[in-house]
Amino acid sequence: MKALPRQAKPPFANIFWFPLAALYSALMLPWSVGGQLGWLPAPEGLLYAWGHGHEMIFGFALAVIAGYIAGPQRKEYAFSMIGLWLVARISFWFAPTSIFTAMFNIAFVAALVWKLAPIFLRTAKKWRNKSVGFVLIGLAIASVGFHSVLQNHGTEDFRLKFLIEGILLLSTLMFYMGGRIIAPSLAGHFQRRDINLKDRVQPKIEGTILILLFSALVLNLTVFEWAPMLVGRLLFASALLCIVRILRWRPWWCYDRVDLLAMLLGYSWIIFGWICIALSLINPKFPISQALHAITVGALGTLTFTVMARSRSHRVLRDPNAKPWMFVLVLFIGTAAVLRLSATHMDYSLNLMLASALWAVAFMGLFVYLLWLGKVERKVKLERQLEE
Repeated sequence: MKALPRQAKPPFANIFWFPLAALYSALMLPWSVGGQLGWLPAPEGLLYAWGHGHEMIFGFALAVIAGYIAGPQRKEYAFSMIGLWLVARISFWFAPTSIFTAMFNIAFVAALVWKLAPIFLRTAKKWRNKSVGFVLIGLAIASVGFHSVLQNHGTEDFRLKFLIEGILLLSTLMFYMGGRIIAPSLAGHFQRRDINLKDRVQPKIEGTILILLFSALVLNLTVFEWAPMLVGRLLFASALLCIVRILRWRPWWCYDRVDLLAMLLGYSWIIFGWICIALSLINPKFPISQALHAITVGALGTLTFTVMARSRSHRVLRDPNAKPWMFVLVLFIGTAAVLRLSATHMDYSLNLMLASALWAVAFMGLFVYLLWLGKVERKVKLERQLEE
């Protein structure tokens, strides 16, 4: 086991946000599913599909974003944000349509975006790099829109529209951030094997996909009858271009790196999710609720799991693939996604419970692993202090 560099300071946001996010997803998802099926008592905010979706996007996903993008933070700021996040979660569970719930949830998203968006909007020189800031602002707008619909007792269609917007925004963020993690990681790994990866970021493809996705995000919020059809076609085009991008990365060369294979699997789930959502928008017979889970379970689950495990492993053990057996758990998440997508009326309840159980096992395993890494990190720091 290799120690941290002496001069390094721990990214406080990661230390607390990642275990919190892993634990929350491991508990919330099966609790919500069990409540919707009538198998478990659950608070009002977790009894409906829109509440379940809200907590996956604005609860779990934003917690991971807060831990990954925020970097080192003062304890006062980190604890205040975690406290606001917890108040927003508990408030949404028990009073999802309350004005106070709307205030708490919007306040958390706004505070997070206020802190993170300028990092990209002010410092990035290229518009592609600034896009993360715009996506974060979009998530804040989606949160305001969702709670505005709840306050005004809007229809299920309007709630779904803002959930779709949030999921498409998350997929855009995962597409950009995932690519910026995968490309240099693959290039570095191949270089150690004397293999030169020419196609890394692929700016033309990346830029084109971002333009297509931003166009889809704008059109999704319109009320034109032809808009869903065009959004579906834009998502199809994005998926095809993303397939080209992955193939140019030569993923078959990284067969000996489980962590990178897990990242590529999560990235592939984004493509499959875009295709599923496109099919549901073009053909109403394909249920949108099924399609969205390709992103929220397959892509979001796999990529957040892998990013949290890799970044903390790299920080503490100096090797993102130090414990390759951990990444086998992403197969549990992938299986959960398949079960959720294939659920029919006959086996619907059983598939959902199996899927949520597999998800819970994977993220509870990640939670335990992150706690262990935190213990190792504290031990290393204590040993340094004793040496000094």
